[in-house]
Amino acid sequence: MHRTCQGNNCRLLHRMKLVLIIAGLYHLIFAAWANFWPCGCYDLFGLQRPEHPALWRVIGLISGALGLALLLSARDPIRNWLIILLGAIKSILAVAFVVPAIARDDLPVTASWILLINDIIWLPPYLYILWAAIRAHAGIPPSRGVPYTIAEASAVYRLSSGETLAKASGERPLVLVFLRHFGCTFTRQILRGLQDLEREARKNNASLVLVHMLQSGTEVDYLGHNSNILRIADPRCELYRAFGLGKGGFLELFGPQVWWRGAISVIKGCGVGHLAGDGLQMPGAFVFHEGKIRSSQPARSAADLPDLASLFQYPPQQP
Repeated sequence: MHRTCQGNNCRLLHRMKLVLIIAGLYHLIFAAWANFWPCGCYDLFGLQRPEHPALWRVIGLISGALGLALLLSARDPIRNWLIILLGAIKSILAVAFVVPAIARDDLPVTASWILLINDIIWLPPYLYILWAAIRAHAGIPPSRGVPYTIAEASAVYRLSSGETLAKASGERPLVLVFLRHFGCTFTRQILRGLQDLEREARKNNASLVLVHMLQSGTEVDYLGHNSNILRIADPRCELYRAFGLGKGGFLELFGPQVWWRGAISVIKGCGVGHLAGDGLQMPGAFVFHEGKIRSSQPARSAADLPDLASLFQYPPQQP
């Protein structure tokens, strides 16, 4: 997979590598300590020495194997995400077993220091790297390293009617509704209300245009009787990028507000389908006229729906 390294991305990648190197070295040191001084950790934290030091040495060997794997994964954290996933699973399982044991007094509270140093402090960076890997692997990469400008994209992309976006926007205002993937419950909610959106657009002498991430023609399976609405296919999300719509962060896609609104949408019967598009892509709505954005509503979360009444409250055009 091709990845570019520019600006802040390079700094983040460097930090990922540094964290993995430190984690790898720590686990190797812990492995040596557990094997050469199997009771040293217990003595340090005032714990009763184990009756079977060999078992503790085996745990140390597992830690050493993980340490070597983490050092190898530091060469390319995104590509070697599976190793980081194993590290995260190991930390999660340790927390899941040790914390209840402490709560039941099966282990003394001082055992939490071992859990903290050996597992808990590594879990956040593991999860961060895994999230970065998801973002890097999700969706189809754009064919261009440099995003289209609005003018370039308008000249290249065509509506389902055949005319370019530039030509169509010169004839009348367009309401461009950029959708999330078709399996998203919020996209389904938009599709259920398409007639209302179209009616609001016509009231303002504009045409409604849906922008989606499927290959041209395949979207009709999701539109049903609304397949007469104008559409633009953008499977590589290059038009999305031209209009400033990027990939969502964790809170934008999975935050409390998204879960709450999503539950309401499902209860209303919108449901959830399979992933049909880039699951990380953020939606938005724009009034586009004469090759220019007249009004915009970029989504702040995946749950944001287009509000055309507010979208058309933009200053009048200057002569």
